[in-house]
Amino acid sequence: MAYTTIDNPELYFQTKIYTGDGSTPSITLDGDTDMQPDLVWIKNRDQTDSHCLFDAVRGATKLLSSDNYNAETTDADTLTSFDSDGFALGADVKVNTNTEAYVAWCWKANGTGSANIEGNTDTTISANTTAGFSIIDGCDDLNDDDTFGHGLNSAPDMVFLKRRDDISGWRVFYTGITDGSTLFLNSSAAVGDDSATVGPVSSTLITVEGSGTGGYEGDNENVAYAWHSVQGFSKFGSYTGNGDANGTFVYTGFRPAMIIVKVTDTVGDWRIFDTTRDTYNVADAIIYPSVTNAEGTETFADFLSNGFKTRSSSAAYNGDGNAYIYMAFAESPFVTSGGVPCTAR
Repeated sequence: MAYTTIDNPELYFQTKIYTGDGSTPSITLDGDTDMQPDLVWIKNRDQTDSHCLFDAVRGATKLLSSDNYNAETTDADTLTSFDSDGFALGADVKVNTNTEAYVAWCWKANGTGSANIEGNTDTTISANTTAGFSIIDGCDDLNDDDTFGHGLNSAPDMVFLKRRDDISGWRVFYTGITDGSTLFLNSSAAVGDDSATVGPVSSTLITVEGSGTGGYEGDNENVAYAWHSVQGFSKFGSYTGNGDANGTFVYTGFRPAMIIVKVTDTVGDWRIFDTTRDTYNVADAIIYPSVTNAEGTETFADFLSNGFKTRSSSAAYNGDGNAYIYMAFAESPFVTSGGVPCTAR
């Protein structure tokens, strides 16, 4: 049975939709239990503004975008604080235009973090070992075969690594990727060879190969986000499409709240779906992490009590024989720690 140690996923992940007011609002998350987020990913649903990623280790107002190669910027009019039950905003159009619709995906790590000296690169790590998520800053000056700690209690299944101080892509490691290959969060490209890659990973360390993060060796500043699967709460995996509207079923062990999916053997953008923007099946409200497009619609999948079932023959997530990776976070575990099952929506 898919028992879990996390009966309430809202303690560690929540999705918030809100309407901008062009002022300085405090945004309160809607979960039954308060959660102070440590990673907040915001997208304007109505406009082609860039994605905005903020974390508590780098600090409020420090912005990275998943849709481009740009270095980190500091903007005092964006996310201004991480609060006990949400976050506060300035009036920048990317996060708070009056009357426009926004979504924020929020994860709980462990606050501003603490020093870590594992590996040969010192870091500051905010790690939530219960939820299998950590934010790693200070993994700097990366050369070939350098290592740094991730702070989790098992090897990560997914890692996003981004250079902060200069133009460079978002390099992605996932379980099963071939050594010397990489995906980019800010690109639709298939998995391919690259001169700078993330991985392999171990129970304590992340290794980089090549010239760190694609910049000059010995001269780079980076941040990484690392996750591993936690039964009943999160799942990072792969599947093969069947090219049919009666699509592939993917077992997660929980009713998903959010799914990010990417085809890996051919060109195709990353895609995000969640149950806050889409309250009934079939899920079709789509946002693309790798481009600035406003929210659109595209038939994806039914979100079920124990996973998801694709409902389209689209090559974006169910092409016949195509390979896909996904990351999913729970709305409810399939079976609670007390043995209570959840139902489909």
